[in-house]
Amino acid sequence: MLDVRKLRLLRELALRGTLAEVAAALNFSPSAVSQQLSALEKEAGVALLSKAGRRVQLTPQAEILVARTTELLDVLERTESDLAASLSTVTGTVRVAVFQSAALALLPEVLGAMRREHPDVRVEMVQAEPERALYETWAREFDVVVAEQYPSHAAAHHPDLDRRRLITDAIRLAVPPGPEHASVASLRDARELPWVMEPRGAASRHWGEQLCRRAGFEPDVRFSTADLQAQTRLVESGNAVALMPDLMWAGGDSPCRLVDLPTGPRRTVFTSIRGASAHRPAILALRAALETVAAGLAGRME
Repeated sequence: MLDVRKLRLLRELALRGTLAEVAAALNFSPSAVSQQLSALEKEAGVALLSKAGRRVQLTPQAEILVARTTELLDVLERTESDLAASLSTVTGTVRVAVFQSAALALLPEVLGAMRREHPDVRVEMVQAEPERALYETWAREFDVVVAEQYPSHAAAHHPDLDRRRLITDAIRLAVPPGPEHASVASLRDARELPWVMEPRGAASRHWGEQLCRRAGFEPDVRFSTADLQAQTRLVESGNAVALMPDLMWAGGDSPCRLVDLPTGPRRTVFTSIRGASAHRPAILALRAALETVAAGLAGRME
């Protein structure tokens, strides 16, 4: 009989590429992962790994096992969901990945609602960039992901992950307050100013650079940080300008002066879960709480 836990390690190796990455993701040592996979080879009676330079490569037989393991994990997850749905109380742990501005605007109220309405549910939250979080949710690291999509910049799709819109918010040019920057009334007015953006590779960075290029200039990105609170401080203190989504202010006052952008671009915030866990009550409860809080926030932001 093949061991499901060892099969999952093989699947993780197929997804992540190296023993070190599997070990880091699952909190094992690389040697422990290697030993478990060697034991799986003995159980299967066939070679599963071959050397490819400093890396290992899956054999055709290993690829068969990986495909069947994915199906098996789906069945197990659906079974767990059905079992949980048969109970009279909502219990369990839900692992949610969320990016920073959504975490700041939504999570405090959502967690409060979960404590009041579903006290037996444990919510574990990790702040993660949307692209990575979507992948990790598909790979079963998280149960729910709150992700974002910028205009004309589609977020990655993964098999068996649904997508439900949570809220949209306007993106504006954030300018330092005060008379020194009073003349900045449009995107082009900021072409000579220093900018702060997220690091290269982030969807917001790509979108922001393209927006500036369409306006006829290359932004002078002197500061790079994924921390939007740090971006806000750089703008507020007069050191930079930035493209900021309204969710950062959560319906309150911004410490920066906000300038509308051409065509009024809006960011879409959405949630995703795996189809195999779509009926698990704790996950449904958290998603419902996110949607309720987002609907109230949207009303305050209008």
